[in-house]
Formats: sequence, structure tokens, C-alpha cells
Amino acid sequence: MNRTYTARLRRVALTVAAGAALAVTVTACGPADGSGSDDSAASGKATNAASSDTGKDTAGKDTSDKATGSENGKTAKEGGSSAGTGSAPSDGKKGYGQTCGANDLTFSASSKSQAGGYILLAARAKSGITCTIPSGLPSISFGSGGIEAQPAEQSVGPAIELGGSKTAYAGINPKTTKDNNGVEFTFLIAGIGTSDPNPASVTTGPVKIDKPIVTNWHTSPDGTVPGDGTDQ
Repeated sequence: MNRTYTARLRRVALTVAAGAALAVTVTACGPADGSGSDDSAASGKATNAASSDTGKDTAGKDTSDKATGSENGKTAKEGGSSAGTGSAPSDGKKGYGQTCGANDLTFSASSKSQAGGYILLAARAKSGITCTIPSGLPSISFGSGGIEAQPAEQSVGPAIELGGSKTAYAGINPKTTKDNNGVEFTFLIAGIGTSDPNPASVTTGPVKIDKPIVTNWHTSPDGTVPGDGTDQ
């Protein structure tokens, strides 16, 4: 993975982690009875200022694994269910016949129980856009360190045109190892190739990650079961 793309992944992951930490801090410090006074207003301002500083500190350090990772809890890989959505920041690009970038698409992720459990990732073009996902694997990573999913298929699939209700699907096995090792995350980072300038954060629910793999894009979810490793 090139350094520029790794930096983009770190930026997306840290933004998600900092936002989650800031939301928890503001909620915990709010007044319990809803009453207001000069003292409480001043306290609220101080709390918000402290929260803002905390967000800056978080963004300045590689702490997203601490904010989103753990070794506990039932994960999607272990039979839990989850579903989430995500999309990349839009740069105003719209049109027809273009190559898809993550910011042209709306993503969703759901947990499946087949083959020991995997994540089904779906991508659909945003309203008003028709674009083509080029032949090649999705770029799927977890965490600010960029734990990158490796290929689950030996050859890449064909290009897929998206628009309207047309959907592309990919399957992700988040943990191909047989031990209890791994780090738990609640989101993944999806890009259309490793040069995508705007990778998207996609909510997955809690899932343990260790040597993940990903299939090609497919026009049907039927071909997206990734198995335990590269096809022979």
C-alpha cells in the first residue's frame, strides 16, 4: 500500500474515532434534569471547550485502535449480526460514463453466517450518477494502521457499471486465522482501488479482524462468499 493512500486511510479512521469520542464526552457532561443557570451555562462552555481540545489531541495521535478496538464481545465473525452504511465526502463530481470513486457511491455492510461468517459489502451509485467500477479488487482496510484485506480470488472480475438500482457486491472474511487473536473494529474503510482519493468509512458493527481477505466485485451477492483463503 503506498504512503499517500495509507495517509488517507489514517485520516478517515482518526476522523471516525475522534467523532465517536467527542459525542460520548458531550453526552456524559450534559445536565441530567434539563434545568439551566448561569453556572451551568458556564460549565457547559468549559465542557465543550475541553471536548474540543480532546478531539484535537485524538486527531493528533494514532489512538483509533483504542477508541474502536477490543478483544471482547460477540463479533459478526462469531455469529452476531450487524448492518451499516457509509459514503465518502463528496467533491461535487456528478455525471455519466465516469470511473467510480468511493465518493460516487453509497455503501452498506451486513453480516452473513455462511462459511463461518463474513461481511457482505454493497455499493450503489448516488442519485444522478452513472459510473463504472473498473476491473480489480476493492480496497478494504481496517483501522488507522491500514490492516488491508488481501485477495480471496486469484483473478480479478470484469468492470461493473452502476446507476439507478444496480448494485455491486463484495465479500469480506475479516478473520482467516484459527486462533483467538485479532483486534475488534466497528467500521471498515472502502476504496475503489488503492489510488482512490476519497475512501469511505462504512459501519459494520463489532467484528474481529486478523488477516482479512476480500472477493472481487460481483453483480450478485451469490458469488461473494470469500471462504478461508485464496481460491486454488
